[in-house]
Amino acid sequence: MGRRRDPYAARDLTPLRQPPAAVVEPRIGLALGGGFARGIAHAGVLRAFERQGIPLHCITGVSAGSIVAAAYASGAKADDIARVAACMRFRDVARWSLGRMGFMGSERMKRFLEGLLKTYRFEDMPLPLGVVATDLCTGDPVSFRDTGDVFLPIRASCSYPGLFQPVHAGDRLLVDGAMSIEIPALLARELGATHVVSVWLPPPPCRRPPADVFQVIRRCFQIMQGRSESGWRDESDLVITPDLKAVEWNGFEAGPELVNAGEEAALAALPTIQSWFSAPVLGAATARFA
Repeated sequence: MGRRRDPYAARDLTPLRQPPAAVVEPRIGLALGGGFARGIAHAGVLRAFERQGIPLHCITGVSAGSIVAAAYASGAKADDIARVAACMRFRDVARWSLGRMGFMGSERMKRFLEGLLKTYRFEDMPLPLGVVATDLCTGDPVSFRDTGDVFLPIRASCSYPGLFQPVHAGDRLLVDGAMSIEIPALLARELGATHVVSVWLPPPPCRRPPADVFQVIRRCFQIMQGRSESGWRDESDLVITPDLKAVEWNGFEAGPELVNAGEEAALAALPTIQSWFSAPVLGAATARFA
């Protein structure tokens, strides 16, 4: 008969060796929200990332954020974007053109973009770019990426309802992207980002009732966007919120202040971003952090 195993014999209790966690290099997507002149703060965020060597996998934007995103994706440096943005005035991108659909046309924006961007097509961008506009009929976000001319999508994404006339794109009529999604965090994730950094430019506090029709419209949109904020926050791993104090939507003269505010907010967020590069990530599916 075979020898019986002693049930009380010493056993090797050394745990089985676990396979090492797969280290996935973070792919950071930067999602830029709207804010018109206040969007100059985005250039400060980019300047901080550039100087600290934070690599970006892709960049997306709506409204004013789409201009900055397209400029950076095309190869423009953050300091150049900040310089041009600080010198920008309303007349550079709009002209009075009274019509049934709005008070201004945005055709001038193409010339402005030609002077700011290094290339003008999505497929030629050194950095993957995404731009979001809103379908005026369905209310759905309309994403532009991968191929095609960037001028029309940016014009559409900046077409603030009531002020700018909507932009025709095929059989669609498009308006400001912020009407459907305030910050395009989801689009950044669709472009392959494992970690999405959203830059939010909240409106200045409403300390007194609106005094004209534009202020009424703007305040209504601010209230509406506040109610849908959770949508883009759920797709964001980090939200950077520059302290823009009471700078108004058309405060171009505060350009240097806005750039500095964006840079300071980004520098404060750097420890969190840098931690993503030192921690092992167990596969792309679990690469998000609250």
